[in-house]
Amino acid sequence: MTQTASSAHTSPVSSALNTFLAIDFGLKRTGVAVGNRLLRTAQPLASIAAQGDARFVHVEQRLREWQPDAIVIGVPYHPDGASHENTLKAKRFGRQLHGRFGLPVFEVDERYSTTEALQLGARDADAASACIILEQFLRSLP
Repeated sequence: MTQTASSAHTSPVSSALNTFLAIDFGLKRTGVAVGNRLLRTAQPLASIAAQGDARFVHVEQRLREWQPDAIVIGVPYHPDGASHENTLKAKRFGRQLHGRFGLPVFEVDERYSTTEALQLGARDADAASACIILEQFLRSLP
């Protein structure tokens, strides 16, 4: 089941979940980062430059390599909080990840994460954005 995460979680994140793989979903490129609860830090991984079902092959490779306990996916919204087409696509992708890989998936509002990554001078803005999303999620955990 996909769960929404914010600074006040609507459903608690089990303390048994320690390692997370973050996804910054994009139509052409998907940013990826990995991090853990103990250190509350994340590190960017190379972005996935694949579309459609080919994207899942690359996600599966990252899941095998890093063995996360759960997935965190950034969900974009308009500045006023309204949903748009990519909001629905990111949520759908999160449901697909849960269905294919059986891991818990937590959604994080990712407004401005790419803008922040670019302002920080990231070479791979998508991966840096995934890192920002994951660090935001990790900071919100008790």
